[in-house]
Amino acid sequence: MDVDILYKPTYSLGVLKLAGSEQVRVEGGAMVSMSAGVQIETKATGGMLKSLARKALTSESFFQNVFQAPAEGGHVAVAPALPGDIAVMRLEGLPYVVQSGSYMASEMGIETESKWGGAKTFFGGEGLFMLRCSGHGQLVVSSYGAIHEFDLAAGQSYTVDTGHLVAFPEGMTFNVKKVGGLKSTFFSGEGLVVELVGPGKVMLQTRSWGAFLSFLVPQLPSSGN
Repeated sequence: MDVDILYKPTYSLGVLKLAGSEQVRVEGGAMVSMSAGVQIETKATGGMLKSLARKALTSESFFQNVFQAPAEGGHVAVAPALPGDIAVMRLEGLPYVVQSGSYMASEMGIETESKWGGAKTFFGGEGLFMLRCSGHGQLVVSSYGAIHEFDLAAGQSYTVDTGHLVAFPEGMTFNVKKVGGLKSTFFSGEGLVVELVGPGKVMLQTRSWGAFLSFLVPQLPSSGN
């Protein structure tokens, strides 16, 4: 599979180019268009129990779509639900932990499963539900806003708001916690953060859908109006 990413970084469109009879797994609702002859099969990936866990613990779909190109090849175009970026990661046996909602597509050699990455608390209002992506092949992820990618050296720590986290290696040490003390948590406008400790590559998104909703909801008219 070859991937072309167009219109970066705000309204990215990923074009997944498939060889003859090649298959690709795509998250439900991510497909924008496809070329003639491409076949689609919808299934509960990994079986009923894994799909139920993914749906119950994350915002991922219960069903995923498998697209197969005809003998002459074809393509499938995908895009995130929110205005944002797309990136391609190549996994070579090192599993990655991916934010729920950022998974878009993957080659058939990639497996995904739900992973609990931190407790929901009264203070945060947002659990750090993640997907574990493992295997060999290309993984396509999306973001709200642009993707900011950087490497942490061994022992180097870095603190990230959980709403901005996209992906990091499974073996990376992380600790989910509140911002400062009780007063800071209530009045700073921040909720939960995750402290990451290298080594490893980290992917962040420059916008947070939680922060956007916090801004948007108070502006909406009430039912009485």
